[in-house]
Amino acid sequence: MLKNIVLGLALVAAVGATQAQLLIGQTAGFSGPVAAGVKETTDGALLYIDAVNAKGGVNGQKIELVSLDDNFDPKITAENGRILMEERKVLAMFLTRGTPHNQALFPLLEKNGVPLIGPSTGAMVLHEPVNPWVFNVRATYQREAEKSVAFLTSIGFNRIGIVHADDSFGKDAIAGAQKGFDKAKLQPSIVIAADRAKPDFDAIIPELVKANVQAVVWIASGTAVSNGVSALRKAGSTAQIVTLSNNASSGFIKSLGEYSHGVIVSQVYPSERSSAYAMVNEARSLAKERKLAEISPAMLEGFAAAKVLVEGLRRAGSKPTRAGVAKALETMRPYDLGGLSIDYSPTDHSGLDFADLSIIGERGKFRR
Repeated sequence: MLKNIVLGLALVAAVGATQAQLLIGQTAGFSGPVAAGVKETTDGALLYIDAVNAKGGVNGQKIELVSLDDNFDPKITAENGRILMEERKVLAMFLTRGTPHNQALFPLLEKNGVPLIGPSTGAMVLHEPVNPWVFNVRATYQREAEKSVAFLTSIGFNRIGIVHADDSFGKDAIAGAQKGFDKAKLQPSIVIAADRAKPDFDAIIPELVKANVQAVVWIASGTAVSNGVSALRKAGSTAQIVTLSNNASSGFIKSLGEYSHGVIVSQVYPSERSSAYAMVNEARSLAKERKLAEISPAMLEGFAAAKVLVEGLRRAGSKPTRAGVAKALETMRPYDLGGLSIDYSPTDHSGLDFADLSIIGERGKFRR
């Protein structure tokens, strides 16, 4: 069964897969609770990779992205990573979604000397201590959570609850939220740990209602948050909902349905409709060429990660090695993505520190 899941999805990003020479591996939840966001993030990456391949690739070589579905299960992530690194011999890993999922790759990255570029998580464990093989391209969840709590307290809320996935992602984000509470000299009204895969809303919702919370910082995957919001609204609560950028996708908005309006989502990239950033303009222009109606924040994350990937490959030369790509990435100080600067070094692989808040408007779009 595992083999069937692992081999169930292969996405090729190339103009003619047989011509691809730079093999890049990805394992992520193309099925399961984060499927919508994973698809959008990968689509954003392909938007840039396809454009590069159409112009001849990198140093005359085209990029092939081989993506395997792990159903958002860390055990499958590890097996997919083994297949990609040890059997497919990929040059680098790319855009793996989820905190425990990326952690599951750590031993394989070290064993095989493979760089991981743009992990789709903001967990602090990927930033500190510095992992020589991990290159982040987004701000941390702790920064997002702290900013979210700071906003809620700044508008006068003092009864704020937290619901978090009971895993390394949830625990990491709570540390950031607590920084926000400490600065406001408050404590959360209630903190509820929820099963990552099957949250028990029959237990969670009554506790939130009983605490009479004015707002809930909901730290979990898209399906868990959207189902939780639905259950909370049906219980009569009008509490303000805030969630993190792992849910900054159009698919998440659709999953919220009639309850999407007013939900706050933190963001780690500028507005997808901003004309002030060259990277956003570039992504929008390429999307228009592909006749795509719009881009989403999740697509921007993938687009930015792809730009870092391509630049690392370019700097690694015409015969790139795994170690060579990692060394090349550390020379990117600074590297302008288009209004946002990457500044790696041997002692800092944090990438960007941009964090903002958005709210879902009446028309089902993120607004800043």
